[in-house]
Amino acid sequence: MRRRYPNLLVAAAFLLSWLFAIAGAARAADVDAGIARIQKAYESIKDLKGSFVQKSLIRDLDKTETYRGAFYIKPPLKMKWIYSGTNGQSLTIRDDTVLIYKKTENQAYRSKFDRQTYGQTPVALLSGFGNIREEFAVSGSGDSLILKPKKPMGNVTFIKITLSAEGFPIRGIEIHDSYSNVISVAISGVKINTGLKDSFFDLTLPKGVNVFEQ
Repeated sequence: MRRRYPNLLVAAAFLLSWLFAIAGAARAADVDAGIARIQKAYESIKDLKGSFVQKSLIRDLDKTETYRGAFYIKPPLKMKWIYSGTNGQSLTIRDDTVLIYKKTENQAYRSKFDRQTYGQTPVALLSGFGNIREEFAVSGSGDSLILKPKKPMGNVTFIKITLSAEGFPIRGIEIHDSYSNVISVAISGVKINTGLKDSFFDLTLPKGVNVFEQ
């Protein structure tokens, strides 16, 4: 059985860290103009935080899992997602390290990411932003943008971004992979440039936590 679903949590976190860059592209009729505005918006944002509701469709299990919580992003490579609920966990990304901490299980999972690990996490969205057209074939339809990787990005086949009409311009995102798994994330309560500290993204763990390297 191809059980890729643990990595879907990571994928959503990575992708959202890029999506704030699209702020200027809401409702852009011309895709080229929208991309140019994405680049400009990205340059003006120092940090981002808000709330999310994530639904992960696990095709192999014919199951949809729902998660809620808060996200914090400081580009280019500092992120934290804190999942609420009885089985809450945190996911922290700093530079080239991903750390998933499951407090109730007293366990943590640590891994590295680069171009070779895009099958688990669409981290290409964080690498440079020098020219989005070099990374993706971009199309638009109504209030959506469709991004298809031009080069292999692990299992990711395409990314759908749904734009909002007012306020923060991203209403939702979807990640589709070659296993027919789908992550959908709705975000709200977004605040920009609140002064998040680097220390908030430290990869420290409480003593006694069992750490598994992946």
